[in-house]
Amino acid sequence: MFMVIAGGGKVGLNLARELLEKGHELSLIEQMRPRYVRLERELEHVAQYGDATELWVLERAGIARADMVIAVTGDDEDNILICQVAKQKYGVDRIIARCNNPRNLEHFKLLGIEPAVSATDLILNLIEHSLPGHGIVRLLDLSGDQLEIIEVEVQSGAPADGQRVADVELPDGSRIISLLPRDACGFVPKDSSMIRAGDEVLVILDPGLEDDVMSLFRTS
Repeated sequence: MFMVIAGGGKVGLNLARELLEKGHELSLIEQMRPRYVRLERELEHVAQYGDATELWVLERAGIARADMVIAVTGDDEDNILICQVAKQKYGVDRIIARCNNPRNLEHFKLLGIEPAVSATDLILNLIEHSLPGHGIVRLLDLSGDQLEIIEVEVQSGAPADGQRVADVELPDGSRIISLLPRDACGFVPKDSSMIRAGDEVLVILDPGLEDDVMSLFRTS
């Protein structure tokens, strides 16, 4: 299967690594020059330099023959636009978008951008669901707005910076389910796992707790 991934940050890079290991073909688009250079060094001819909201960049990346488009930039508006172009102009049926702010999920749904998810592992799980013959079982269903999953980068000096997972004073109804350290693979943390600035934290929570949870990982 040939896929186009827009966004070469931590999520896009980890997705590309996993998908290449599974034998898929892909193009990974990144518009920040220093990051693109690092991607090209690691992934060689997979990385494409440019703004994925530009048609000529998408076409150079091979969107016309893409079986799936995955938009995981850090900007929700860009992710929506990329997926709309993929569906409406190029007829790509399989799209997955990263929603950076869970409050924007309804906007994704109203515009027909589904599934919209917010974590590397969930995206990989959805890809497996869309491929025939894998027999994958979905372990977590977030339908009905009963639960939310948010992803946040830990800022230097935030309350959780330098703390063990067990010592982070999360509100009732929330739990850290994954840590993605800088320049390392994500993992399910133990109580003794340390949280440091630059790490990405995945939290599952009841609706309405977003601000309380985010305040633990950010300074403003």
